[in-house]
Amino acid sequence: MSEMKSIGVGLVGAGWMGATLLRRFTEQYRVKVVGVHQRRRNKALEVMNELGLGEDLYVDDFEQMLTEPDLDAVIISSTNEAHGKQAIAAMEAGKHVFCEKPCATRYDEFLRQIELEKANPELVTFVDYLMNFDALENRIRRMTREGDFGTITQIQVNYRHPINITDDKVWKLSGERMGDAIGMGIIHSLSVMLNIMAEQGATPMKVYATSSMVHRRDFDIPGLWNLQIEFSNGATGFCFGNVDQANGYDAYHHIHGTEGGLIFDSLLDRPQKVRFWSEKTTDGKWIYPLDPARCEAEGTTEHQWPADTSTPDSGDVMKHQTGACVSHFLECIRKGEQSHLSFVNSAPVADLGWAAQISAAEGVPVELPLDEHRARKFFEGKG
Repeated sequence: MSEMKSIGVGLVGAGWMGATLLRRFTEQYRVKVVGVHQRRRNKALEVMNELGLGEDLYVDDFEQMLTEPDLDAVIISSTNEAHGKQAIAAMEAGKHVFCEKPCATRYDEFLRQIELEKANPELVTFVDYLMNFDALENRIRRMTREGDFGTITQIQVNYRHPINITDDKVWKLSGERMGDAIGMGIIHSLSVMLNIMAEQGATPMKVYATSSMVHRRDFDIPGLWNLQIEFSNGATGFCFGNVDQANGYDAYHHIHGTEGGLIFDSLLDRPQKVRFWSEKTTDGKWIYPLDPARCEAEGTTEHQWPADTSTPDSGDVMKHQTGACVSHFLECIRKGEQSHLSFVNSAPVADLGWAAQISAAEGVPVELPLDEHRARKFFEGKG
């Protein structure tokens, strides 16, 4: 695609996340909104008016929006159960796809997304695992790549989050609409963990998962999950997830390696949130890189991180790295390059989520990559 041509985008789902994404797209250079679809027209018009978009851009039928001649890419931020079929329809219509997580709540739709991407390499796809775009995550991956931790032997990344269920959001209690709790948000932590471990060439080999229906509100699905992941380099990963967390957003990280380690405690006040040590860079001393006063007092100012370093522990979508995600997607389209978080490239993350569901249901570890025949049989008729 020529860099001089505006990229025409259409949004489906103008809720909390969709409205933010639409704003981020309108802030980008040479992007044209050609359609907005939302089941509740009044909600869509409210968002569109706020962004200065003409009400004539509202489209009351998703399939109709796909026929718009200037439409190049579809932003999917609808309810979870619609992601799969809408992404498939968009790709079959020859459109690039920016898809909120989860990419699908049905295993057969996930497989079809993979099939379509492979058959249409000119189409850019992107699953919005936005935690990976935070400055903290970028730095952790770089530190891993540069050997600051040596060989990682244990890694823990949590995702525990109080989901907003008030007023018109009570539909989020529905398993039919939301799919499984892993896809509701816990999958963010799995994506972060796999991307960190990929810097050491390590891939997930096996997962053992347990789940629980113990939660505060009337979810149709287990909201609490515990995963143990075995990696190809012998490392072990842990994830504690809960979409009904009572005491705030917890994205705790703990990395332990042969030559260093890092702890990010998202529930602490900012100056103390991050600490790390490395035989390579800190002479084995613990460093608090977000605490300028402590860095000054301990003579470690060379390890101090910038004051604007972002961390993935805000439940406020406006403070998430949505702008970076959108910029990445548009850059991929303009360069004609596939995203590292495309349906195909992020498939190991989704595979881990599917495998965890099987493991929790059957009470046994499940090997990865996931056996497609076994998974088809397990998920047949589900969702």
